[in-house]
Amino acid sequence: MGLTNPFNQESLGKKPETKIIDVGGATRIRNQFSNYPSQGLTPEFLTEIFRQADTGDMRTIMELYTEMEEKDAHLGSVLQTRKMTVSGLPFDVLPFSDDARDVEVAQFCDDALKAIKNLEDGFFDILDAVGKGYSVTEIVWNTKSGKALIDGLRWWDQKAFTFLKQDGTVSEFPYLITDENQVYGEVLQPGKFVVHQARTRSGMVNRAGALRPIAWIYLFKNYTLKDWVILNERFANPFRLGKYMAGASEAEREALKQAVFFLGTDSAAIISEATEIEIIESEGKKSSAEMFEKLAEYIDKAMTKAVLGHTGAAESTSGKLGGENMAEEVRDDIVRADATALSSTLKRDVLSPLVAFNFGPDVPVPKVNFNFGDEEDLKELAETLKTIGEMGVSLPVAWVREKFGIPAPEDGEETTKGVAVEDKGKGNGNGDIDNDDNGDGDDE
Repeated sequence: MGLTNPFNQESLGKKPETKIIDVGGATRIRNQFSNYPSQGLTPEFLTEIFRQADTGDMRTIMELYTEMEEKDAHLGSVLQTRKMTVSGLPFDVLPFSDDARDVEVAQFCDDALKAIKNLEDGFFDILDAVGKGYSVTEIVWNTKSGKALIDGLRWWDQKAFTFLKQDGTVSEFPYLITDENQVYGEVLQPGKFVVHQARTRSGMVNRAGALRPIAWIYLFKNYTLKDWVILNERFANPFRLGKYMAGASEAEREALKQAVFFLGTDSAAIISEATEIEIIESEGKKSSAEMFEKLAEYIDKAMTKAVLGHTGAAESTSGKLGGENMAEEVRDDIVRADATALSSTLKRDVLSPLVAFNFGPDVPVPKVNFNFGDEEDLKELAETLKTIGEMGVSLPVAWVREKFGIPAPEDGEETTKGVAVEDKGKGNGNGDIDNDDNGDGDDE
């Protein structure tokens, strides 16, 4: 999606390096502990974090995004829903054309992808770009029987990369921070990384991602929850007021103080007959509590709309027809856009090196086709294509296979018998279509 890959494509014809790269990057990145920028977060500090990211330095903002997912259960849930909706879709690898060689290459890639040990988790990690704007996943290569295969996909923390260039501008592609280059980073090794971008709006990738606009309402929600907790702490329980008589001794006053505190935990105490404890109920605080609750609900709805495209997850009513289903779904056009973007990234960063390493750099690359399970839509499409075929319009076989997710048969593979539209009049005289080869009307 507009990504400029600086890889040297000529090097993709060579066998891949099977070593696992040190995930640490530079010394300061090897420290896996976060600076926890959300602690004491203020509008001024958040603005400064954004300005830092705008220059290409992504460390602090990526730490903030990670904390946002961890600390806000609702936000983490809707992000997980969106990523898992696509990562769990069934898929096939479609050949570049119906040519036998292209079909062979596509089948090899399909088998190689589905043999990856952590494929679904790998897709989920790649889709981490949905919230953060970009993700980097390492391809762990292996060789078997003379073929270059993929053992697994390994997630990298986005803070190990920078977009800052030596001329002071911002790159469109992340560079790996290393011990040798801790400021500007180094170009990623060809055929070794999957770099995925998920743009929620136009502009530079370092300002993309759903979590950037959400960061503001996350900040306000933090204020809301803190104030709500303080309100509950102060006014949820009745206030206990102890009164002692004039001239009471220090020991009597201390005993009364302890009695007041014990009433908050043990609800029992022994005091002098000359002292008094009054329980004061809080009045008029219900409206304040409702104000905090309504603001928190509003922010949850805004987060849901930003991630899923609707507020069903925040507004669904138990028992309401369709309510629970709506709460679990991502808007259809968003799912398709995520799947299309993921398919493009897989073709460029996974299938391209896989084909180049095993068949050569000049062989056409197939593509990943995700199946959305639109049974009704496919049925309607089939009826439309049947009508078009009866009108005498020829249809490309490869296009039809792509639309229906039907793989091309291999040489010698057993197939079902199809009836060509132009043969519709061929039959046995009884209105039945003859599907055999001898034209006698007997299909046995």
